[in-house]
Amino acid sequence: MKICIIYGHHNTKDSFNASVRDTFIDEAEKVGHVIDLINLFDEEQQLPFYRSDINPPPKLVLDYRKRLEAADAMFLMSACHNLRMNVILENWIDWVLHPTWFFSYKSLIPDSKFFGNYGYPVAGAMKDKIGIVSMTYGGPMISYFNFSIFDNIPYRRLKKSVFQLGGLKTKYLRFYSILPNMKESEFEKHMSKVRKFARSLK
Repeated sequence: MKICIIYGHHNTKDSFNASVRDTFIDEAEKVGHVIDLINLFDEEQQLPFYRSDINPPPKLVLDYRKRLEAADAMFLMSACHNLRMNVILENWIDWVLHPTWFFSYKSLIPDSKFFGNYGYPVAGAMKDKIGIVSMTYGGPMISYFNFSIFDNIPYRRLKKSVFQLGGLKTKYLRFYSILPNMKESEFEKHMSKVRKFARSLK
């Protein structure tokens, strides 16, 4: 399996997220997966803030799409910021996972004055591929419980409002209480979870 990792944490060297990334890559390559890594903060060329009036999109967007087309899975990695992924990764999502490449919209009853544009999405270039989300949270799981009832917690929003539009099969890695004073035993437990997840992908 070829896995395209889009890493959205500013610390690409020694953060917890970097450890998740490196541990996953190490274990995934051991079992035969091929990795295409994009460290967004280290990219020589950066995407501008998304604007719908920039059309056609920057060439960089088209280059990212080609890399996704060549992959079997897309793996987004980020910390949770205000119930969203890191801004650089959210911006990347807005640019790259966009109609009509990612999905198109088909009207249920074309030209109907009663239904207007009501219809359904038709998956595009990523249909039936795997979409993976790795999120790290600073608080314990219980602190996010109220949000999880709704669709505005990141992994639910991404699955229902983004991944399903493009026909992706969704998988998750979630880490709670990720703080600088984490015990070594806790850290190793998280890394064991990452290794197990990497081995499970088929």
